[in-house]
Amino acid sequence: MHGLDASLDEVRLLAGSLEARSPLARVAIFPPATLLSRLAQVVAGLTIEIGGQDCRPEPCGAYTGDISPEMLVDAGATLVILGHSERRAYHQEGDDLVARKVAGALRAGLEPVVCVGETLEQRRLGMAAETVERQVRACLANFLGERPLVVAYEPVWAIGSGLTPTIAEIEAVHGAIRGALQGLLGNPGRAVPILYGGSVKADNAAAILRADHVDGALVGGASLKASDLLGIIEAA
Repeated sequence: MHGLDASLDEVRLLAGSLEARSPLARVAIFPPATLLSRLAQVVAGLTIEIGGQDCRPEPCGAYTGDISPEMLVDAGATLVILGHSERRAYHQEGDDLVARKVAGALRAGLEPVVCVGETLEQRRLGMAAETVERQVRACLANFLGERPLVVAYEPVWAIGSGLTPTIAEIEAVHGAIRGALQGLLGNPGRAVPILYGGSVKADNAAAILRADHVDGALVGGASLKASDLLGIIEAA
């Protein structure tokens, strides 16, 4: 829940820097819904992609305050984040709902970024790998492997805490996610990008992005300033 019209200046700064440096990384911005259409105009013709932060499964209906996948597409989005740790923690979203949202996103032609992650209690009980494997299977039960898909590991306990798992812990969970994707999707599961999200900053991005099975980052607070986000992009 960050971003007003003035925030578009940060996107303009980022866009200018990226056009000058031509980074190899794929870059997407997920603004609040109120800025989607305006941001689409700012990045028109550039390599920056945009997406929604969430959506409801249905295409339309009497769901005051919700946003459908089709509405996101209409505003200029090509991706959508689903099952984010904050949605799971603050809105009690479960895997069944996330699976329905994935189906809705695919129906509308959006590329889903499906988040999975354990709570602090699950980690303390040694259930981190088991939890994310179960979430992958449940959230992608009806997914067809030929469609674009991204999975992000978002430990719930890292929300706003400034805490980050060790590199070994990240590698272990990402390895479990990769195994679950291959078990569910077969060979296409080897190619699904797996992002790490949770207190990613410019000073720890390089180490995280070098870790096994880590294909990118889902950046939260450090994405609010172009200079901070650019440092992470350059680390890729």
